[in-house]
Amino acid sequence: MAEKEKVTLVVFSGELDKALAGFNIAITAAGMGMDVTMFFTFWGLNVIKKNRGSLKSKGLMRKMLNWMNRGGSQRLPLSKFHMFGLGTWMMKKLMGEERMPSLEDSIAMAKRLGVKFVACTNTLGVMGLGEDAFIPEVDSFAGAATFLGEARKGTVSLFI
Repeated sequence: MAEKEKVTLVVFSGELDKALAGFNIAITAAGMGMDVTMFFTFWGLNVIKKNRGSLKSKGLMRKMLNWMNRGGSQRLPLSKFHMFGLGTWMMKKLMGEERMPSLEDSIAMAKRLGVKFVACTNTLGVMGLGEDAFIPEVDSFAGAATFLGEARKGTVSLFI
């Protein structure tokens, strides 16, 4: 039996439209029978942070960073035309009218299709985040070497 084609996505952005694009690609690839891994790093970690609860951080700078940068799928801004949240609200409304899945629906769909979520441990350390800051759908916590090991075996690698 032939080995599945592999797709690896680096999710570097914490913006709603870019996260949606990444999940659209991941869901499509998984639906085509490909093995998909999404590696979340830096601001991309915001996509997989919990929407509720407080973030525990050590040190004043990390506490300030996490206070200003809450994250969570329900709080992501748009990359353009955010307009203090009005643009994001409008985009979500238009998506609903077109029956496009929300980011939360896309996360759930990706998991049902077997997409693996990996959170970058190097970034967790810099930002002072623990594993408890993330949604339960996250499969593992690993560094760049793990991503490169997956990407090396892949046929498609994308940076979002």
